[in-house]
Amino acid sequence: MRKTLLPTIIIITSVILLARLFYLQIIDDTLKIKSENNAIKIKYDFPERGYIYDRNGKLLVANQPSYDIMVVPNEVKEIDTLEFCRILQITKPEFLEKIEKAKVYSPRLPSLFLAQLNKMEFAGFQEKIRKYNGFYIQKRALREYQTKSGANVFGFITQVNDAIIAKQPYYKSGDLIGQQGVEQAYEEDLRGVKGVKYILKDKHNREIGSYKEGKFDTIAKQGSDLTLSIDGDLQKYGEELMVNKRGGIVAIEPSTGEILALVTAPSYDPALLVGRQRSKNYTKLYNDSIAKPLYDRGLLGEFPPGSPFKILTGLVGLQEGVIDEETSFSCGPGFYYGRGAFMKCHCPGGHIKLNFGIYKSCNTYFANTYKRTIEKYKKPKDGVNAWANHLKSFGLGNFMGYDLPTGRKGHIPTSKFYERFYPNGGWRSTTIISNSIGQGEVSMTPIQLANMMATIANRGYYYTPHIIKSIKGRKIDPKYTTKHVTTIERRHFDPIVNGLFDVYNHGTAYSLGVVGLEICGKTGTAENFAKINGKRVQLEDHSEFVAFAPRIQPKIAIAVIVENGHYGNTWAGPIATLMIEKYLNKKITRKDLEKRMLEGNLNYQYRKLYPSKDSINKPKLTKVDSLRMKLKSKKEIEDEKKNKATGKKKDSVKK
Repeated sequence: MRKTLLPTIIIITSVILLARLFYLQIIDDTLKIKSENNAIKIKYDFPERGYIYDRNGKLLVANQPSYDIMVVPNEVKEIDTLEFCRILQITKPEFLEKIEKAKVYSPRLPSLFLAQLNKMEFAGFQEKIRKYNGFYIQKRALREYQTKSGANVFGFITQVNDAIIAKQPYYKSGDLIGQQGVEQAYEEDLRGVKGVKYILKDKHNREIGSYKEGKFDTIAKQGSDLTLSIDGDLQKYGEELMVNKRGGIVAIEPSTGEILALVTAPSYDPALLVGRQRSKNYTKLYNDSIAKPLYDRGLLGEFPPGSPFKILTGLVGLQEGVIDEETSFSCGPGFYYGRGAFMKCHCPGGHIKLNFGIYKSCNTYFANTYKRTIEKYKKPKDGVNAWANHLKSFGLGNFMGYDLPTGRKGHIPTSKFYERFYPNGGWRSTTIISNSIGQGEVSMTPIQLANMMATIANRGYYYTPHIIKSIKGRKIDPKYTTKHVTTIERRHFDPIVNGLFDVYNHGTAYSLGVVGLEICGKTGTAENFAKINGKRVQLEDHSEFVAFAPRIQPKIAIAVIVENGHYGNTWAGPIATLMIEKYLNKKITRKDLEKRMLEGNLNYQYRKLYPSKDSINKPKLTKVDSLRMKLKSKKEIEDEKKNKATGKKKDSVKK
């Protein structure tokens, strides 16, 4: 056996090698192309990217022709550099830098020299191109936007870098790739497939025809068209309402999980990131550390959810059996939870039941409910974990799994979190009571708040939020059509929904109603702290509002956060109401709210973040803003006098 083993291995190995050599040399001709590379020129035919439409078939993103100048360094000989630079409006140092960069990539292969020439620039260079050996023009398609809104939704396209080329061999120097938004998430669908032509050259480096009569040439395949779930008109309206404000709006169709609007403010015109000025404009947007227009607040902003979180506190309390619809608590108005520890409340006080607690936003009711939920278990850690598990079934405390390439998890604390701060124990329900009303250690993103309302609208289930509606040529990922059921039984949602409906009837959003629309909503504020000159300073609270409509068979769920906007019914509530009416009725009857929101300006609040006189980036105050700040200061002084007279202090917890 040993005598035959070695010869057998040698014979088998030899056969395999011979078979492989036969395949590579006789059957597969592609290596021939590589071996004859010096005599063959490869030309790529770049396809148009797929078009992007909104849910109603409205074209949002198309293409426009663009021209890149490509260079093969080894072929660049005896050219008039000064004339070349003058035509393309670049300097000689820039010319030398680009040539050197191309040499580093490959002296023999084409690489990008100058990108995205427009028609006029292309025409000027085309006349002289015969004089410049080693240079040729590559036609491409750039994005052409049919709207000035939705920049954060679309993303943009940019040139690949060395790191991308190393990871993805499909891309070559000068190729374009989608970054951020839909362009990145659906890059493989949108980009299509490049066509390739192999051109034979003679010994004088002149093109003499197709290699092997085009046997190896391929045709470019256009990218797939996308239909987004976004309603283009609603997106545009949301961005108009958020002018001169900062924050986010997320609207979802509860029955499908489709995102109807994804607004971040401030935003920018997507056309700024197209053409030769793209890099310059991107740098300017990126370096704007004040407004942060590239920061998608709807997906990345983590805020204390405030009073909207009371909805979840109530649902968990009902599921755990520590309250029912008739359970009442006495509100002072407020809640004592320890010696000298008092949580103030803005409701009228008295004996409060669930429905009243929701529409009047009673802190006391939900603090007691949370306390009972935690104390139902022998150990606080078991109570907190049970509470957290219910919340996680709503998709909280984790990435939502949506189809956009950015996001944050928010935070739902568990016992492990508190054990880090209290390693020797000693914490209990009252230690963490602020969680009950959406303060404390709880944080959520606007898309999580919107999904929470979609789940409540569905009475206990949701679909993963997504921005894709359909892709030409293939089906969307099945995870977006998979139902997620919460740990809360369906029967517990009806009393909560009734309370949310009464928020508009006679609660904290009474003034925001629309005739003929049954809207269920919840106002909220979130405490807002910032570091100014190294000190932690409390600023104006964030204005929050969540809602869905209609009450029966809901078609839209929405979350709005307006930074430094104070009460929920001051800014976020009116914006949410207008968005709902716009989507359901296609027109606005609450012209009073619309006028106030469109003309509203919170820049005077944001300027408080930059008090330093010598700050380079400090925005300048207008006369109107100065007057507003003075009026605000006078009002604060008057309020302080009244509070001193009545012995009141500023609330630490808001509705």
